[in-house]
Amino acid sequence: MAHLDLIGLSGIQFFGKMSASISHDLKNVLAVINENAGLLEDLCLMAEKGKSLDPARMKRLAGDVKNQIRRGDRIISSMNMFAHSADRESVAIDLRELLGLLVDLSLRHASMRGVSLEFDRLSDSIMVTTSPFILLNLLWVCLDFAMTAAGSSKTVALAAEKTAGGARLHFRNLAGMGTAAASFPAEPENALMRVLNAHIQLDPDSQEIAVSLPGGAQEA
Repeated sequence: MAHLDLIGLSGIQFFGKMSASISHDLKNVLAVINENAGLLEDLCLMAEKGKSLDPARMKRLAGDVKNQIRRGDRIISSMNMFAHSADRESVAIDLRELLGLLVDLSLRHASMRGVSLEFDRLSDSIMVTTSPFILLNLLWVCLDFAMTAAGSSKTVALAAEKTAGGARLHFRNLAGMGTAAASFPAEPENALMRVLNAHIQLDPDSQEIAVSLPGGAQEA
């Protein structure tokens, strides 16, 4: 029962961290739109006083607003996918899409730490049946550790592959893994692994973390 308590606590913390990051990004989008709206108001006041409007400047402002609307739409789409990841205990998912969602959710955290995330969104689909939310939670704690262990390259590369026994996800370029590997995974990660029947392997020589998932994986 204790490991279920750890999973619940980890899930709440994960949900809170991601929700806070999403809301922060949305507030930034609204702030930029509001700033451009203020500039448009100033231009309208100038026009009312007889000053001519600069069409090029108006076009730039409109473009800025459109870009922020597109950015906001992407953020909300990620938020929607994240929220629906908790809908079912077990469902068939595309690991490529899940890793893409993880990257999108983690961009702000990575930026704050000066880390770049690399992921090929056009890689082949790999379908697995699992708990999307719990797997996202496990992958987040792995990515969180990987960003700390990224070393001087400040880059973490993510990838997924089909294996004979299921699937494997990789977090690479971890030149700074060093002695930190001794403290990871800890009990919260072990509890998540037990539920998913997953396994985390740290390889300091290859400078990567590999997360193995059980059978049922297939390429789409």
